[in-house]
Amino acid sequence: MSSVSSVLEPSSIEPGESTGGAGKEPVSVLVVDNEPGMRNFLYRALARRYALVEVAESVEAGEALRQRCHFDLLVVDIRLPGTSGVDWLRALREQGVRADVIFMTAYADLDTAIAALRAGASDFILKPFRTEQMLEAVRRCLENRRMRRENFLLRRQVDHLQNMDGIIGHSRAMAEVSAIVQRVAPTASTVLIEGETGTGKELVARAVHAQSGRSGDFVAVNCGSISPELLESELFGHTRGAFTGAHSARDGLFVYAQGGTIFLDEIGEMPLAMQAKLLRVLEEHSVRPVGSDREVPVDCRVIAATNQRLAGRVETGEFRGDLFYRLNVLSITIPALRERVEDIPALAEHFSETMAVNLGLGPLPLSHDDIEQLQDYDWPGNVRELKNVIERSLLLGKLPSDCCRSAQAGSGELDAGAGAGPTYPTRWTLEQVEREHILAVLGDVGGNKSEAARRLGVSRKTLERKCQAWGVYTAAPH
Repeated sequence: MSSVSSVLEPSSIEPGESTGGAGKEPVSVLVVDNEPGMRNFLYRALARRYALVEVAESVEAGEALRQRCHFDLLVVDIRLPGTSGVDWLRALREQGVRADVIFMTAYADLDTAIAALRAGASDFILKPFRTEQMLEAVRRCLENRRMRRENFLLRRQVDHLQNMDGIIGHSRAMAEVSAIVQRVAPTASTVLIEGETGTGKELVARAVHAQSGRSGDFVAVNCGSISPELLESELFGHTRGAFTGAHSARDGLFVYAQGGTIFLDEIGEMPLAMQAKLLRVLEEHSVRPVGSDREVPVDCRVIAATNQRLAGRVETGEFRGDLFYRLNVLSITIPALRERVEDIPALAEHFSETMAVNLGLGPLPLSHDDIEQLQDYDWPGNVRELKNVIERSLLLGKLPSDCCRSAQAGSGELDAGAGAGPTYPTRWTLEQVEREHILAVLGDVGGNKSEAARRLGVSRKTLERKCQAWGVYTAAPH
């Protein structure tokens, strides 16, 4: 094995000086070694390949650099003047710093190697070494880092990825959505997607990311499904001991979305205090983990979605106006399914084919009458409801006769005693239907609650409790 001196060459490049950015990996590396020749050698080898390389002669100088800049990888000599490399790594891990560390030493023994690995080192290299050995060690660290990120995201998104569908439909409304997606995707602008629940807002967000050319991952988070106390930690990460249960440090979803897209679903449910912190992230392009006083730079596109009218929530003080205007650089409104009924046949066929494979069944042929029945329905649950109906149809082998009951599709009588009963708009909730039906039965029996309870199949006490809750104290009129 050749000595270090045999691979060192005179250099006119000083640390911090650019060697050209074309083709470099977006990785930041800090080298800490008390030998000037070794620092120069490693700088020359690494700066040609990675976007940012800094060098320091001691732990104290390295820590000063680290406080000013985020580093993905540290290459550190174990024996340094003052604080040793192993002691520094232990302190970093206590602070929750997750950067990979490669140790170097010319005085290795088994105890030193064990201490380094127990402190959390990613690799261990003996001096002297060749350039190729160091570059391979760095490559392994970066590959392991990438795999950890991908595994985390895959575990988090596996259920969604198994059911991920593309944007389906040829209606004019969806053609306009597709045109906007194609135009905005290559930019870095924030996007606000609006639409009713179940219209496919996340699918549109994924389409924007897929056409953006961004190399990072798509990370989705539902702001309404995470408790306000944990949302900050989920988005920004936390240090060890930052709160009860934080037994180890963890990166936030903004870091996992580095170079990609973070999708903030149900943004209208985000607490006001978190809205202020999110606004700062959008303006500063950095996050501060819970319990830390350090900023971590992030480079990810933000796409937000809501089923609420955010402008109205701004007027009532429930959503910050400055955040709304920062998010609303470009808005995409997803039409409700009832506004694009011409897309229902294509959607139904798509769901039938894809879910049949997952269920191990044959596709369900839909007749002309079946399609008409689907198109006559209002679909309050939008595309998500249609997907569920097709799945149920595949399991039954036919379109259920009651799956799309609507006021327009036949008489739909509900017998309330003597004659044909009322039909109800399909957009009503179950509670609205129940109230209307009970009042109709009361009207038919002249307000006799005992007889109404008998016909409804409930106790008189249950009927009286419901009437009291609705403010009904007299018989319903005929």
